[in-house]
Amino acid sequence: MKKIAVFTSGGDAPGMNACVRAVVRAALYNGLEVVGIRRGYRGMAEADFIPMESHSVSDIIGKGGTILKSARFDEFRQKEWRQKAYDNCVKEGIDGLVAIGGNGTFTGAKLLMEDFGIPTIGCPGTIDNDLYGTDYTIGFDTAVNTALDAIDKIRDTAASHDRVFFVEVMGRDAGFIAMQSGIGGGAEDILVPEIPDSMDNVIESLKKGGDKEKPSHIIVVAEGEGIGNAHFIAQKAKEAMPNLDIRVSNLGHVQRGGSPSAIDRILASRMGIAAVEGLIDGKSNVMAGIIDDKVAFTSFDDAINKKKDLDVELNKMVEILNS
Repeated sequence: MKKIAVFTSGGDAPGMNACVRAVVRAALYNGLEVVGIRRGYRGMAEADFIPMESHSVSDIIGKGGTILKSARFDEFRQKEWRQKAYDNCVKEGIDGLVAIGGNGTFTGAKLLMEDFGIPTIGCPGTIDNDLYGTDYTIGFDTAVNTALDAIDKIRDTAASHDRVFFVEVMGRDAGFIAMQSGIGGGAEDILVPEIPDSMDNVIESLKKGGDKEKPSHIIVVAEGEGIGNAHFIAQKAKEAMPNLDIRVSNLGHVQRGGSPSAIDRILASRMGIAAVEGLIDGKSNVMAGIIDDKVAFTSFDDAINKKKDLDVELNKMVEILNS
C-alpha cells in the first residue's frame, strides 16, 4: 500500500470534510501518497484526480458539504463504467480507496472490489443514520441539531398563534432524525416509519392536547412515514378537526448543510483514520464504524443489507413526557 485515494459520494453530510481531512493526514502520517477524487464515481470514471497534501485540507474541518464534491452516477451500475474507473485508478497508481458515503456509495465500492479486487474501506457519511455497523453516521448529530433549532423556532410561532404544526424532517425510510429532534424539541407526537401509526392516533393526539387546554401542538413527521407525508397528514387532520389552525413546515435540505457539530467532527476524524489504518492492515470491502465508542469494521454486505433498528422504547418517552 503506497498510494490511496479518497472520495465522497451520494448525498452530502456535515462532517464529510472532517473525514477527508483525517484520511489525507493519516495517509501522509503513515508515509502514503494520497489523491482526492472529485465528484465521486463520476470523477473516478473520468479520471478527475487531484494530488492532496497536508495543506490541501487546512481549515476544512468546520466546513459543511464536501470540498471533493459529490455526484449521482447511475452509469456506475454498468461494468463498462466500472472498468473505466478501475483503469484510471491503475494509471494513477492507486492501491486502495476510502469511500465516504451511504448505501449507494458502498454498493458501488462493493461492485468495484468484486470486479477488480481494489481494496476499499468505507466511512459512513449520511445524515439518515441508517447504516448497520455503527452507532452513529457522519452528519447525523448536526442534522438533528439543525432540525431541533428549527422546531424550537416553530414552537415560538405556534404558541403565539395557537397553531398546530406538522414538521417534516429528512431520514428517507428511517426515523432517527425525527425521533431525536422530536424528543429534544418537546413534540407532542412523532411519526416514524418503524412504528405503525394511523390517522386515528394522530387525531387522538390532537384531541388530547385540546383536553389539556394546550392550544399549540407540534407533530414531527419522518419523510418515510407510512401514513403519508406531512402535507397529506395535515390535510386529513384539517378535515377531521376544521376548527384547528394547521400549518406544515418541511425542513428539507437545510438539514444537510451547515458547520458540523463537535461530535460529527470527532466521529468523522476517528473513522477517517480507522479507514487508512485498516487499508494498511490489509482490510477491504468493509465499513469503518464506531460501536460502543470503539472502532468496528463491518462488511459492506452487512452495512448495506442489514436493518439498523430504531429504539422504539424512545416512543414510550414521548408518551410519558406528554402525559
